[in-house]
Amino acid sequence: MYSPLIQKLISIFAKFPTVGPRTAARFVFYLLKLSKEEINEITQSISTLKEKVKFCSFCFQPFEGEEELCEICRNPKRDKSLLCVIEKETDLVPLEKTHKYQGRYFILGGTVAKLKQEDIKNLRTEELLKRAENPEIQEIIIATNPTTEGESTVLYLERILKPLNKKITRLGRGLPVGSELEYADEETLGSALEGRK
Repeated sequence: MYSPLIQKLISIFAKFPTVGPRTAARFVFYLLKLSKEEINEITQSISTLKEKVKFCSFCFQPFEGEEELCEICRNPKRDKSLLCVIEKETDLVPLEKTHKYQGRYFILGGTVAKLKQEDIKNLRTEELLKRAENPEIQEIIIATNPTTEGESTVLYLERILKPLNKKITRLGRGLPVGSELEYADEETLGSALEGRK
């Protein structure tokens, strides 16, 4: 139906999270309306993304800079006894906006869907265990999304972290089941952090 080049771009955009073929097609047709300068700006930004952005050696948050640690992990005022485990990078910003959490983070890199072996291999569980073994860390907050995959991930993490004899808590139930942290408001997230158990 579409030309091969348009179809190829639709296929590429359709691989993005939560983007289906119809939305991908809208992206392509939007790009066709842009000027050459605007297209060049987009392509330049994409090509420099991999060159300039790196991952924090502690929490795996993407950031720009020469340091090994991101701004949060470098901050001496952060509470090093708290470690908040989140699913993905986009979950960090809403938690920070609450101004109620002053510890450090760890980005797990996904969830466990029904404890499938391939999902477990893609998670940064070995790295998490290394961070959690640090005697400074007293409490590990598992802040996964209240979805089926998030709940499976909590059960898996609780099992592998239990031998460390650390306090393991979860976000309180201020978040509606089936929602995503990325879309929660600051008040709801703040209540969930304060009501963790």
